[in-house]
Amino acid sequence: MTGRPLSGIRVLSVEQYGAGPYGTMLLADLGAEVIKIEDPDRGGDISRSVGPFTLGEGDSQFFQTFSLGKKSVALNLKTEEGRSAFERLVQDADAVVNNLRGDQPAKLRLTYPDLCESNPAIVCAHLSAYGREGERADWPGYDYLMQAEAGFMSLTGEPDGPPVRFGLSMVDYQSGSQLATAVLAGIIGAKRTGRGCDMDVALFDTALHQLSYPGTWYLNEKYVTGRLPRGSHPSITPSQLVKTKDAWGLLMCQTPKFWDLWCKIAGAEHLQADERFSSIPSRRENLAALSDEVDKVMMARTTDEWTELLGGKVPFAPVYDIAQALDNPYVQSVAMTSEIDHPDRDRPLRVLSSPFRINGERPTPHRAPKMGEHTKEFLK
Repeated sequence: MTGRPLSGIRVLSVEQYGAGPYGTMLLADLGAEVIKIEDPDRGGDISRSVGPFTLGEGDSQFFQTFSLGKKSVALNLKTEEGRSAFERLVQDADAVVNNLRGDQPAKLRLTYPDLCESNPAIVCAHLSAYGREGERADWPGYDYLMQAEAGFMSLTGEPDGPPVRFGLSMVDYQSGSQLATAVLAGIIGAKRTGRGCDMDVALFDTALHQLSYPGTWYLNEKYVTGRLPRGSHPSITPSQLVKTKDAWGLLMCQTPKFWDLWCKIAGAEHLQADERFSSIPSRRENLAALSDEVDKVMMARTTDEWTELLGGKVPFAPVYDIAQALDNPYVQSVAMTSEIDHPDRDRPLRVLSSPFRINGERPTPHRAPKMGEHTKEFLK
């Protein structure tokens, strides 16, 4: 694909593992030249060695997941030679990104005051667990910890079960997305003023911000949102898991219109006429009874039959495992998987496509780089 909107933007990234690399990969999808600065004395990005599925020496499917379309320059920033080479790269870059522990950017001199002499317009973006200031600046931290402390696990799972984390590292991915937003905002400002800045994103701050309206409810009314059966919405019913003849589905009657339409399509007009279920508040008040009644209706058909019957009319989705999700014909119809060539495989490596479309087309993915693959190109 040509004409991607960030073509000509260069980002240097001192990144590891998931959150930071996810964010810079989004920038690469949009056309930015993202150069991973990897310490050869430490084997580069630690995710290169994350199993169980490796791809030759210093590469893995995990690493490919987060570094598609990037380049790699091997530099040890703690040596005089490595630092000098890095500062030369900064001169022609638009941003320097890292996702190190909060106390590390200052030690490695990756902040705007450290780099502005090399490039006054440089944007220095920092993603850390708890930020670069405060009592936790030197604390290591990961997604799961944020899910625990920010209250996510208290909202996930069944009411009588233990706290449950998300199956995926969504705090990492959301923080990476926030990082990409911060980088773009900083670059736009620098293009306008000629002056760069420091931009900060923290996993903890991002997680807490995602509390959204339950957070607002508590701050103002001291109302603590808890877990409801079937993953039900805290105020709208039915918006929850439902039993079908053969499996599970997720039904979301978020408005009175969808409740009335579901009752009509499902042949459940008797529920529509029931005083217990006549409004959103009454349905919420009688959640247990409503769940039983809805199950009785939904169990008359299979999940596939309900998907066909309700699709495009009432919000409904089948509950799939990962295999079913990725083998779903709809995934292929929207081109959400791609194939890339890899030198250590005798067949293409299948990957998830970019979530972006540019003029109707998804960016063509390219494999993640070998360790130091582009060092000579940039340091010659």
